Amino acid sequence: MSFKPNRTMGRRAFLAAGAGAAGLVLGASPGSAAPSGLRAGEATVEITPPLGIEMGGFHRSPGNERRIRGIRQPTFARALVLQCGSTTVAVCSLDVACVGREMADRIRNDAAREAGIPPDHVRVASTHTHSMPGFCFLRQWGAIPRDFMAVVERRTVEAVRRAKADLAPAELLVGKSRAAGGNHNRTTKTFKTDEQFGPKATDDQRWLDTTIHAMLFPRAAGKRTLLWYHFSAHAVCYADEMAGPDWPGEVAQLVRESDKLEASFLQGHCGDVNPGDGKDWRGEIRQTVSAIYPALRQAIANASPVKAEPLGSVRSEFRVPYDLERFKDWLARYRRDPKQCVSGEWVDAGFAEDWFRGNANRDLSQTHLPITLSAIRLGDVGIVFHPAELYSFYGLAIRRDSPLPHTLVTGYTDGIIGYLPDPKAYAAGEYAAITVPKILDYPPFAPDAARQTAAAASALLRRLA
Repeated sequence: MSFKPNRTMGRRAFLAAGAGAAGLVLGASPGSAAPSGLRAGEATVEITPPLGIEMGGFHRSPGNERRIRGIRQPTFARALVLQCGSTTVAVCSLDVACVGREMADRIRNDAAREAGIPPDHVRVASTHTHSMPGFCFLRQWGAIPRDFMAVVERRTVEAVRRAKADLAPAELLVGKSRAAGGNHNRTTKTFKTDEQFGPKATDDQRWLDTTIHAMLFPRAAGKRTLLWYHFSAHAVCYADEMAGPDWPGEVAQLVRESDKLEASFLQGHCGDVNPGDGKDWRGEIRQTVSAIYPALRQAIANASPVKAEPLGSVRSEFRVPYDLERFKDWLARYRRDPKQCVSGEWVDAGFAEDWFRGNANRDLSQTHLPITLSAIRLGDVGIVFHPAELYSFYGLAIRRDSPLPHTLVTGYTDGIIGYLPDPKAYAAGEYAAITVPKILDYPPFAPDAARQTAAAASALLRRLA
């Protein structure tokens, strides 16, 4: 027996069959959640890539591309399908660097056709591993492997279809733990953590979310217990040419061996966050895993039953504002003297030239970038989904201001727009604010864009609650 929730549910006969394989001991408790009408299903389909295609996440100049030379660990597309009453939703987590909006739309529409789930109820998220390809435009940060992208789309839809077929009556447990040393704010050594985050916290300071959230779904009829967890840390421990899911894959392997659970990961607000304790800027894999793995197991051990209904889904378009005056300045600076645009925010001369060719005639009447924000309510749990790399403050603010007892803020979903940092990042000319828009081929965002996006995400939670 590997772990035991600190509070147990009252439906012993219901849960015993489903929980046994996971080592859960579940009995009666005065504080148990009421029986729910929730049904849950899951499927995992392998998406390990072929050798030779480009990987996303790190800069390589043309002719020196970072290509897959070997496989460190297999990679997967995972799907969780939840059903309560007439509402069905699907959440997909892909071991890839990023998923573009067009790709996400194709997956959602195909899942609707093959699994009968409304496309607006399907979420397609990436774990953001830098040891896999990216499926959106990334200037000199990894080309899109079109053939492999089609394979990933088909297999993700297959995972959704199989997860729906796997539906079984379920309960919901939620556990939390702090992963000290599992992540660090890479932009400063003077950050504060979520333990200090309160009503008066502001984005004048940099923050770090150290909390792991674990959602367990014990199921009836001999079905295995499902585990989905949320944490905020870039998956960048490895920078070589071996493909794999990075630290989430190694954590999943340990949980599989010790607890007979399949751990599915949802990436959090990690725009300014790398894995590890900060002694290694990128995050050393052994130290990172040795912090996150026991913290996840503790979150599982802390899991308590919560309300699992109602189940609701909301999806909304949002327009992220551009800073077109800054963008015009970039164009003017390059036109005036390209030889001054060869390093720093310009990466190198070839990158800058390619950026200018692609943007010299951009339509400046487009003042905002349309994105999709969405949220799911599962009883006491709210999950916000967005396509950005939010700085930590904004994810913590969404959670703080949520009307629900448990809130997870999941990035890299239904598209990818890069970083949404705080105003200080723009004033200081930080990489996240100034260089990454050039990589993704967008004008820079307005300095208050993250504030506006977080406010819109919080409004979605209020609608659901």
